[in-house]
Amino acid sequence: MIHIPSLAIGAGIASVAIIVAFLAFDTFNAESELTMEPTPVIQESGPVKITMTTFMKNGSPILGDPNAPITLVEFGDYQCYFCNQFFHTTEDNLFKNYVETGKVKVIFKDFTIIGADSVTAAHAAHCADDQGKFWDYHDALYDHWTGENNGWASSENLLQFAREVGLDIDEFSNCMLDSKHTSIIANSNQDAKDLGLTGTPAFFIIGPDNKITKIGGAQPYDVFERIFNSELEK
Repeated sequence: MIHIPSLAIGAGIASVAIIVAFLAFDTFNAESELTMEPTPVIQESGPVKITMTTFMKNGSPILGDPNAPITLVEFGDYQCYFCNQFFHTTEDNLFKNYVETGKVKVIFKDFTIIGADSVTAAHAAHCADDQGKFWDYHDALYDHWTGENNGWASSENLLQFAREVGLDIDEFSNCMLDSKHTSIIANSNQDAKDLGLTGTPAFFIIGPDNKITKIGGAQPYDVFERIFNSELEK
């Protein structure tokens, strides 16, 4: 079964919205469809303040050269069909041509909108990060994807993925049982809401001059290539 928000943004959005500076995000409105909420806090009235922290914090470790001139931020859900399609059809070539060459660095952030297993899978990836293997586990999750809310991301399977990427199983299990990384997932979800996201995947490309380019859905390689090359020419 395909989750409606991920289907809509993955298949229906073909345009790329360019925002000239990250301060322009001040006018975005929050959504209210997440299944997981952060600890309630008192909100000041007025629009949500978007800063560079909204993009750079509450996510994965940086993949690539930390000094790369361009940053690619992906908001994804490990159960999302179109996130999986992007991973298998586009991501490898993008990483090979832009990340491995030091031109782009990548941050993955959670937007767990599909179901309970989305949260559990995201938590497992952060537990793998404790052992320096976030990206190995991230890849393993997408490699084992078989659908949405059908049980492939069960606790038993997540434990097997941990074995496959060479994690210390006792440490991983304790991390999962302690729900150690609940707050980072909740905060990342809040960041997605503050940015007005309603589906996955969603991408933000941050150029050398802090110009933000938003890409909705699993767009093809040439969409990212065109934006990357444009930013690198500056």
